[in-house]
Amino acid sequence: MKDISILFTDDDREIRELVERYLNREGYQVDTAADGESALKLFGDGDYNLVILDIMLPDIDGIEVLKKIREAANIPIIMLTARDSEVDRVLGLRIGADDYIVKPFSMNELIARIKAQLRRFYVFGGEDRQESSQGERVLKFASLSIDLDGYNVYKSGKRVKLTSTEFKILKLLISHPGQVFTKKQIFTQVWGDDYLEADNNVMVHIRRLRKKIEDNPDDPAFIETVWGIGYRFSAGDSNEKDV
Repeated sequence: MKDISILFTDDDREIRELVERYLNREGYQVDTAADGESALKLFGDGDYNLVILDIMLPDIDGIEVLKKIREAANIPIIMLTARDSEVDRVLGLRIGADDYIVKPFSMNELIARIKAQLRRFYVFGGEDRQESSQGERVLKFASLSIDLDGYNVYKSGKRVKLTSTEFKILKLLISHPGQVFTKKQIFTQVWGDDYLEADNNVMVHIRRLRKKIEDNPDDPAFIETVWGIGYRFSAGDSNEKDV
């Protein structure tokens, strides 16, 4: 892949310079930040394919930065930190990190993880593109348009920014319009983990998704609740076309 742009955030200047030098040698374009506030500013002004984020930052911690980035984009995020407890790893991954590397680390390992995440992210999109032989596949539901190839969602012609998890949930539901999915089914298919009865991740993400795509999230027209069972997508007068 060409012209891959990476945002790297770490409060250690030597680590920033080392990582930037090695990633430049691999052909990546790299911007670095020493704190969370700078990272968010760079992210807001730039267009990145991947983010490497340290948890221990001097102002806004990496978890908060991760949350804000995940609200705006679904690009791969690798957490890089000296913390090695299971709690921190699980927290980062549940909030939206795609991978987790503990310091000290080797540059070979970091580069391998970067390539794996980029390959996974873009190959997944490539597999979707093969579903349509004549171009991008777009699903239309009233005011809602979903570009399955470009991972874009539009409401009344305006782009809606979804996280990777939100898009995966939406794609699962719209791929089976009218079919009811339990929270367990959604969780296992989207997160790929064993479902815990006390887990409310599905409810939280459904709520956020509704706020972004529904005219009235309290009375949803697209993502309906089937009480006592789960959720389903109401297709209405939908159509699928190649553009």
